[in-house]
Amino acid sequence: MFVKKKSIKNILALSITLSLSSVILTGCNKTAETENEVSEPNIVKTNDKPNIVIFYVDDLGYGDVGSYGAKGVETPNVDELAKNGIRFTDAHSSAATCTPSRYSLLTGEYAFRQHASVLKGDAALIIPTDKPTLPSMLKKAGYSTAVVGKWHLGLGDGKSPIDWNGKVSPGPLEIGFDYSFLMPATGDRVPSVYLENHNVLNISQDDPIEVSYEHKVGIRPTGTENPELLRQAADPQHSNTIINGISRIGWMKGGVSAEWKDEDFYKVFTNMANFFIEDNKENPFFLFFSFHDIHVPRLPNDIFKGKSTMGVRGDAIAQMDWITGEVVNKLKAEGLLDNTLIIFTSDNGPVLTDGYDDEAMEKLGDHKPGGDFKGGKYSAYEAGTRVPTIVHYPAKVKAGTSNTLMSQIDIYASLAKLVNIDLNKDEAIDSKNVLGAWLDASIEGRTELIEESYTLSLRTKEWKYISPSSVKAEWITNMKNIESGLSPIPQLFNLAEDKSEQNNIALQHKADVAKYQQRIDEIKAQTHRN
Repeated sequence: MFVKKKSIKNILALSITLSLSSVILTGCNKTAETENEVSEPNIVKTNDKPNIVIFYVDDLGYGDVGSYGAKGVETPNVDELAKNGIRFTDAHSSAATCTPSRYSLLTGEYAFRQHASVLKGDAALIIPTDKPTLPSMLKKAGYSTAVVGKWHLGLGDGKSPIDWNGKVSPGPLEIGFDYSFLMPATGDRVPSVYLENHNVLNISQDDPIEVSYEHKVGIRPTGTENPELLRQAADPQHSNTIINGISRIGWMKGGVSAEWKDEDFYKVFTNMANFFIEDNKENPFFLFFSFHDIHVPRLPNDIFKGKSTMGVRGDAIAQMDWITGEVVNKLKAEGLLDNTLIIFTSDNGPVLTDGYDDEAMEKLGDHKPGGDFKGGKYSAYEAGTRVPTIVHYPAKVKAGTSNTLMSQIDIYASLAKLVNIDLNKDEAIDSKNVLGAWLDASIEGRTELIEESYTLSLRTKEWKYISPSSVKAEWITNMKNIESGLSPIPQLFNLAEDKSEQNNIALQHKADVAKYQQRIDEIKAQTHRN
């Protein structure tokens, strides 16, 4: 089911005119704690199946929210979900970068199987249209499905250039979503426009869009040529076409009437998500809310400035928390919250400096974005994939903390079990049904999982093995200020004794190294569900 058409001009007007006094960063109201049993819940409004909302935050580290130890910023809405749900302490994105994690979440298979990597803004759709996906599976169960926010999984068939002035296809609608309202790639890449279903919003045929990642097109100023026009200095990669005072990756010609304003994201995407909820409240729905926050460029709305002690990165965290609260409040207002399964998590670990000079490092204070874990985004170390993960479902989830090993790749098979859909042998081949662990903090989840970065790592409950890599990753250290975790020699850590991965004990445990490498090779060779 498609949501009713809304006027983007009205949405933008709401964003611009919303007064500071109307934005109060308070937590959600406490929901009654229920017994963790499978009986029918006593709720305000129910369908045969729960609504499902995945909050997928961008570059949010393990320690970046209050319930995981954040300092210098408050996240009352996220913390309220944690207080009344399950807070996981050893849950992982499947990869340490965004496109691979998104691919794995939506397909239930490791991204290396599709050679998925961080995409350009004009890349082709990376998920084949004939591949089963999380939204297409839920559609079989009668769900209406939507994605709102960041996409970064490619668009078009790759056989011909994307026509940004006409129908942009294939995309989300061709892989199972009924409705999509997107930034086509991510905030630091052109085209800097909104895409609703197949069409760029507010495009003028008198000013057509042209995009290139090979050479400059049009006469727009660039960060390289006109650094005096920039609001944030940028590295050479991020110094192409300037839009809204920020230079981006890639060049864009035309489309002035369709340009986004970064400071409006918080209200535009929130409204589109809430419109979808309102229009589909009578039937079960799946909403994939894919945040741009707290990815660069970080340009939170003025109403969030000063909400943290960490400058724009901290303020962007506060903005993310407000957005979460607004969507949760919409569910509550519609009588849907008790019967909605909410999964709050992140696509990969944190990064402070990622192409723009926004003083995130200088203003960090004593805040630890990765918690006590080593590494971050791009890294093979734990902070690359160990991310805050919360499940909130008052009808069936009792509040608690789970220390079991969990992976986002299992969301697919676990939700299939929840909605009674049988999966084919060649569908979501890496996804395992651990529904019990998602809904009960006392139940064990995985015994092993893959962490994907620029190499593959294997985690068990206590051990972490990182495969040798010949990838040259000095840029991660030099440009991102993050330890890559890549080495030409095997690495093995006992996380029970060394959670910060300081002591490589591979030489003392050669048999274990061989065993773990063999297991990675077996997983790589897998072609069907076990």
